[in-house]
Amino acid sequence: MKTLKETKCGETVTVIRLGGEGALKRRIMDMGITKGTSIFVRKVAPLGDPVEITVRGYELSIRKGDAENILVE
Repeated sequence: MKTLKETKCGETVTVIRLGGEGALKRRIMDMGITKGTSIFVRKVAPLGDPVEITVRGYELSIRKGDAENILVE
């Protein structure tokens, strides 16, 4: 298993599990990132933050810290 932060640009991955707890986990779920969701990594900024992804048909930028809490395969 790896985290969304470790995923390379151009890859499509599936969410296995969400880490974190409380408000952090709720914020990630509110963005539409839930278990079983497919995520396409569009771009990664030069310094790695933020990561631009496509989730459920819309584009989203997510911070490195949040991406570390999303386990994917």
